[in-house]
Amino acid sequence: MEAKVPFQSVIAIDGPSGAGKGSVSRAIARALGCRYVDTGAMYRAVTWLAVQKGLSLDDEAALSALAGRVRLTLEETTVTVEGHDVTSAIRTREIDAAAARVARMPAVRAVLVARQRAYAADGRIVMEGRDIGTTVFPEADVKVYLDASPGERAARRASDPARESSISDASLSDVASALEARDRSDRTRQISPLAMADDAVLVDTTGVPLERVVERVLAIVRERLAAR
Repeated sequence: MEAKVPFQSVIAIDGPSGAGKGSVSRAIARALGCRYVDTGAMYRAVTWLAVQKGLSLDDEAALSALAGRVRLTLEETTVTVEGHDVTSAIRTREIDAAAARVARMPAVRAVLVARQRAYAADGRIVMEGRDIGTTVFPEADVKVYLDASPGERAARRASDPARESSISDASLSDVASALEARDRSDRTRQISPLAMADDAVLVDTTGVPLERVVERVLAIVRERLAAR
């Protein structure tokens, strides 16, 4: 029997790219009957729309204004922006790199963090990202930090069906280099850098099948909720 999830509970799942956050978070949300929110998709969506509109990716004021007014719908497997399905369009290498720049902007982060917090007002939620347990919901009921070896993370990213068209011409070393650059950007930004919260549980997913990782995270959720 799964843990009963209180109405306002927030389950924060953080970690670097390729650690398995998306697959694990979706599975946890389904198992617990919670809403799933991919915060990284929000930054990607804003970046994609900015590119479509021809906005400068150095114009923080324009980008933060766009982040505040964009019509964005996040479902378990789809992302729509202004009524357009951009699920695949926001997963290209170009958007990867551009979104990392946009995510470093304090004004953009402030707007999107406020929107992320508003999602929790609707009830139980599993939220994945890079700063959920440290910034967005520092008082989250459950905090999990997923990680894996650089080689495994690169291999997962290279074999991700959602990114197949954007990385089919890239070598594994190219993917690994891109991940290293993204890690460096995420960990060194001044606002909400990628870091494991002091009270988060570290789960190393290297060489572990998805089903086993999900079982481990569900056990953590049960333990943490039972202790509250």
